[in-house]
Amino acid sequence: MYILSIFIQILLILVFAMTGGSMLVGAVFQVEAFKYLGLPQWFRSVTAIVQFAGVAGLIIGFWFPGAAAWAGVWLSVTMLVAFLAHLKAGDPIGKAIPAFVLAIISIILIFIHLDGLLHPFSTY
Repeated sequence: MYILSIFIQILLILVFAMTGGSMLVGAVFQVEAFKYLGLPQWFRSVTAIVQFAGVAGLIIGFWFPGAAAWAGVWLSVTMLVAFLAHLKAGDPIGKAIPAFVLAIISIILIFIHLDGLLHPFSTY
């Protein structure tokens, strides 16, 4: 399970660092996506900060598995909200699925480190 956890953490770090970075720098596709979803542009920056907080938790989780579990909670909730935002905006399910898949992957990480939720700063 340790190898799977490391793989998931690295995958999520890469995805959320890239998407958070593109939101923070105002990449055109991110600006357009937030307009389409009916969200204000300041919320794009907030979303980027939320994602970077999750990335920080995932990185800390390499040493403290409970932090990875809490980062999984943080990111799964974030992605479930993104999934619902896409559905509310009338997106086809295909456009909403990436957020849902990222939520599921984050939930898998939570289950790998389930006991870490109670003891977030214990080591392996």
